[in-house]
Amino acid sequence: MRRCFGDRATFAVEVGEIQPPTLRVVDVWVAGRRLTVDDNSAFVPSFSHAMRSSAAQVRRRDIRPCPFPGHSPEETFRLLQADETGFAEHFWFMRWGETLDGVSTYAYLEHDLVIVFAFWRASHPFPEDLGEVFAARIPPDEFALTVETAVDLLDSGIAAGDPGR
Repeated sequence: MRRCFGDRATFAVEVGEIQPPTLRVVDVWVAGRRLTVDDNSAFVPSFSHAMRSSAAQVRRRDIRPCPFPGHSPEETFRLLQADETGFAEHFWFMRWGETLDGVSTYAYLEHDLVIVFAFWRASHPFPEDLGEVFAARIPPDEFALTVETAVDLLDSGIAAGDPGR
């Protein structure tokens, strides 16, 4: 059974079946696009740790403001992608391992949390998405709560499936 936390149109995490002993099907949605199209089998110990870290960062508002005020989210993404100085690394976001390694993702605060991303892998199953930049805005606390709730389920499922814990 799959459980969805959040709203696919903005940001959601769907937690699916357990793949013993430590893997679980997880799909991440932003701006109506599924980011986990290449690999949605997450190694829960590291995946949940990375997710909790992102949620805590957002709760603390430890996300930088828009690096290019006055530019659209799409323009901001392209400017960050073009950066060769290391500046863009300050805006990397949702670096949650192999499940999201087919997408480049940045975030910044502009009252809401703004998540901008693009798929880059030539084998992406939706070729019309390649070259497009997508963006979503979500209140920071809503993002954090969505992630924390999904991670609680991820962690409880693995703990229940592992009698050694």
